Amino acid sequence: MSSGSQQNRAEVLGELARELRQFTGLGASFFRAAAARIGITVTDMQVIDVLNLTGPMTAGQLADLTGLTTGAITGMLNRLEEAGLVRRERDPNDGRRVIVRLVPDKDEMQKIDSIFDSLGDAWDDMTSHYDDEQLAFLLEFLKRSNTLSRKEIVRLREVPAGKEGIFSAPLGDLASGRLVVSSGVSRLTLRTDDAMAELYQARFEGPMPSVATKDGVVTIRYPRRLWVLGGEQRVAEVTLNAALPWWIVIQGGASEVEARLDGLNLAPRSPGRGSYTDQRGSIADSRSTACRRRRTSASQRLGFHIRLR
Repeated sequence: MSSGSQQNRAEVLGELARELRQFTGLGASFFRAAAARIGITVTDMQVIDVLNLTGPMTAGQLADLTGLTTGAITGMLNRLEEAGLVRRERDPNDGRRVIVRLVPDKDEMQKIDSIFDSLGDAWDDMTSHYDDEQLAFLLEFLKRSNTLSRKEIVRLREVPAGKEGIFSAPLGDLASGRLVVSSGVSRLTLRTDDAMAELYQARFEGPMPSVATKDGVVTIRYPRRLWVLGGEQRVAEVTLNAALPWWIVIQGGASEVEARLDGLNLAPRSPGRGSYTDQRGSIADSRSTACRRRRTSASQRLGFHIRLR
């Protein structure tokens, strides 16, 4: 590719990026204007639009698609249900799940439909100027763009919040969680919270580890060189959502672990529910206020759902 072609491509890509940002901004402005016309909040309008496009779903799925926390979604659904715009009901295929669906015969829903019908007519007029091949390309581009945007929403929600340096991730519709602490930690404190809206929360003192979350697996990894060289203490405090069962693995050694796992739902995998065993075979009850163990060897096992290795 010649230098002139490269420069032209860079200019086109730059203009495309600007137009995409403007497209996103105008979409947000449209939602604000539509919400003001109906007399509801823009986030209410966003949730109604998601349900209208995708059909009934859980509160966790709504949180993932809108980028809101499950706590914010719950408060919003309470308000929308009180207004008669949505209703919550048990999933007929899984009685443990609660799904949210629209109530289509409300006057407000008819007003919302008329607003989006007007926009749809304008889109139909615009797309009539494109052939089938061009429309297929636009459809693929938009689908890939939406997938990328969803990933960015999740990534932004996983970064530390504010000066406190609290890490968290959305709960979504997960059925279980897994915590992996890798490459050594000086002191690890584990707690549970059955009222939290997130999958987990974590805060750290000393050197900051890398933290990643994918498909319910939370991985906390300290640089291995810090574990070898010693120095500043690596302290981690992790709170887990007690609504889920958890499997916890601590790799690479730990000087001290304190587990306060009251109320955590653990499936039995050893002598008794809620118990842990060490390499000598002694048994204790992890439902007590605190279970504190100091590292004795790399192969020590702490709990059937908490394993040190």
